[in-house]
Amino acid sequence: MGVAVGMDALSERAAMMRESVQKSQTISDSIVSILGSFDHRLSALETAMRPTQLRTHSIRRAHENIDKTLKAAEVILAQFDHYHQAEANVLKGPHEDLESYLEAIDQLRSNISFFSSNKSLKSDDGVVNHANNLLAKAISKLEEEFKQLLASYSKPVEPDRLFDGLPNSLRPSSGSPGNQVDSSTKAPSHNHSEHHNSNSETAVYTPPTLIPPRVLPLLRDLAQQMVQAGHQQQLLKIYRVQSHQTRYGCYKMLTTYYFYGCSTNEFMEASTQVDTRSSVFEESLRKLGVEKLSKDDVQKMQWEVLEAKIGNWIHFMRIAVKLLFAGERKVCDQIFAGFDSLSDQCFAEVTASSVSVLLSFGEAIARSKRSPEKLFVLLDMYEIMRELHTEIATIFKGKACTEIRESALGLTKRLAQTAQETFGDFEEAVEKDATKTAVSDGTVHPLTSYVINYVKFLFDYQSTLKQLFQEFESEKETGSQLASVTMRIMQALQTNLDGKSKQYKDLALTHLFLMNNIHYMVRSVRRSEAKDLLGDDWVQRHRRIVQQHANQYKRNAWAKILQCLTIQGLSSSGGGGSTVGVDGGNSSGVSRAMVKDRFKTFNLQFEELHQKQSQWAVPDTELRESLRLAVAEVLLPAYRNFIKRFGPLVETGKNPQKYIRFTAEDLERMLGEFFEGRTLNETKR
Repeated sequence: MGVAVGMDALSERAAMMRESVQKSQTISDSIVSILGSFDHRLSALETAMRPTQLRTHSIRRAHENIDKTLKAAEVILAQFDHYHQAEANVLKGPHEDLESYLEAIDQLRSNISFFSSNKSLKSDDGVVNHANNLLAKAISKLEEEFKQLLASYSKPVEPDRLFDGLPNSLRPSSGSPGNQVDSSTKAPSHNHSEHHNSNSETAVYTPPTLIPPRVLPLLRDLAQQMVQAGHQQQLLKIYRVQSHQTRYGCYKMLTTYYFYGCSTNEFMEASTQVDTRSSVFEESLRKLGVEKLSKDDVQKMQWEVLEAKIGNWIHFMRIAVKLLFAGERKVCDQIFAGFDSLSDQCFAEVTASSVSVLLSFGEAIARSKRSPEKLFVLLDMYEIMRELHTEIATIFKGKACTEIRESALGLTKRLAQTAQETFGDFEEAVEKDATKTAVSDGTVHPLTSYVINYVKFLFDYQSTLKQLFQEFESEKETGSQLASVTMRIMQALQTNLDGKSKQYKDLALTHLFLMNNIHYMVRSVRRSEAKDLLGDDWVQRHRRIVQQHANQYKRNAWAKILQCLTIQGLSSSGGGGSTVGVDGGNSSGVSRAMVKDRFKTFNLQFEELHQKQSQWAVPDTELRESLRLAVAEVLLPAYRNFIKRFGPLVETGKNPQKYIRFTAEDLERMLGEFFEGRTLNETKR
C-alpha cells in the first residue's frame, strides 16, 4: 500500500513536469516568434533610416570643410595683415625705429616664404613679386643706413689715443714718437737694453675703441640682414670703399646721430671725417708719422736720418699690429659675427694698404746696400717681426689674410738673411780694413775699440742671434755658430792688427801696439758675456800672447841700453888711461875712458828712450804699471851694479856729474813717466 502511494506521487510529479515543459516550449515559441517579428521590424527601420544617415554624414563633412577653409582664410588674412604692417614700417625707413624696421624685413621674408609655398591662390605670384620688390627696397635702405652709420664713425685715430694704449715703458715723453725713438737709438746697446726692459714687464696693450660699443650691435644687425639677402659683395664694398656724403646723406646722418643719442658736436666732427675704413687706417698711420718710402728714398738718406726712421718704424709696427690692427679685427669680428670668411675678407681688404706701407719700408731696408752699422738695426727689425709673429698670425687669420701673413713672414726671413750676410760682410771688412789711421803712440787702435764694442753689442742680441741662426741652421748648432762667428771676427781683427803693426819702424813700438790691442780684446772679453762663449782657453791663450808681446817690447827697447851696463868690452889691452879691477880695486883691465864712454852712451840712450816712450801710451793702468815694473826690475839692478863697480873710477876724476847724471831713484822716477802718451812739448819740459 505504501508503494502504491509512492508511485502515485511520482506519477503526479511526472505529469506536472510534463505540463511545465509543454508550457515552457509554448513560451519559447512565443518568444522566438516575437523576436523574429522585431528583427523584421529593425531591418525595415534600418532600411528606412539609411538615407537620413547619409545626409547627416554629408552635412558633417561639409561643416568640417567649412571650418578648415575659414582657418586657412584666417591664416592668409593674417599674412596679409602682417605684410601690410611690414610694408608700412619699410616705407617709414629705418631711422625712426630700426628695431621695427628689421622685424619688418624678417616679416617680409616670412610672407614670401608663405606665399611661395602656397601656389593654390591665384594672386600668389603677384603678392610674392610685390613682397620681393619691397624687400629689395628695404635691403637697399639698410645698405644706405649701414653706409651712413659706418661712415659716421670711421675717423682716424689720433696719436695720443694710440700712445695711451701702450705700456708705460713704451709711451713717448713728448707728443712725437720720433723724439723718443731718436733719443734711444744713439747707441745700439742702449736701445736694445731699453727694449728688453720693456719686455721684462707684464706689457699690457689696450687697443683703442674704433667704433663706439653702442653702435656695433646696430651695424651687426644691419650686416646680418644684408648677408641673408645675399648682398655680401655690396657689404664688402661698402666696408672698404669711400662713401660720399650728399646733402640728403648729411641730413640722414644728422637724424641718425640724434636717434642714437649723439650730440651735435659729435655729428660735426664725424661729418668732416667721412671716409673708408682703409683710408682711415692710412690717415691714422700718417698722423702717427708713417711715411711711404721707396728703396730709392732709403738709399739716398743719410745714415743718421735713416737710423732714426728705422727706430720709428719699429715703434710704428708695434703700435699698428698690437693696437690699430687688433682694434679693427675686433670690430670686424663683432660686426660680421657668424660670418667668419666675410669678416676675414673685410679685415684683409681694409688693412692691406696700411700693412703694405709698413712692410715695404722693411723690405727697402732689407734689400738696401749692406754695411756693418746696419747690422744692429736689422737685428732690431728682425726682433720686432719675431715679437709680432704670434699677433700677426692671430689677427690676420683666415684664407683672405694669407697673403698678408706670408708677406710678414717673408720680411722676417729676408731681414734674417740680410743680417746674416751683413755679419759675414763685417768679418771680411774687419780683416781687410785698410784705414791709414795713424796711431803713433801705439795705443788701442780705433778699429779695435770699434770691433770690440760691436761684438759686445752683439751679445746684447744673443737670444735674437740664436733665433736668426735657427732660420738657417739646426737648433743644436746655433750656440756653436755664434761662438764660431765671434771667434772668426776676433781672428780677423788680430790679422788686421798684425798688418797695421808693420807700419811702425820701431820694433819695440810694434810689440807695444800689439800688446795694447790684444790686451784690450782680452780685458773686454773677460768683462762681457763673450767670455762664456769664447771660453777660458781663448782668454788664457791670448793673455799669453799679450805677455809675449810685452817681452818682445822689453827685448827690442832695452837690450841695447842694457848692453851699456855690462862688463863686456870694458877691458883694455893697454894704453895711457887709468884702469881698475873688475872687483872695484885698482888694477889693470878696465879703462876709465871706456867707463866714461859707457856712462855717456847710457845717458844719451836713456834720455832718448824717455823722450820717445813718454809719448807712447799704454792706456790700461794695470798693464802700464806692470810694464814699468818689468823694465825697472831689469834696468835698476843692472844700473846700481854698474855704478857700484865702475862709479868710483869716474867719481875720482873731474866733473863726475857729467858722466853719472842719474841716480837709480832718478831712473825709477823717470820710468814712471813712460807710456803716458805725452806730447813732445810736455816731454821736453
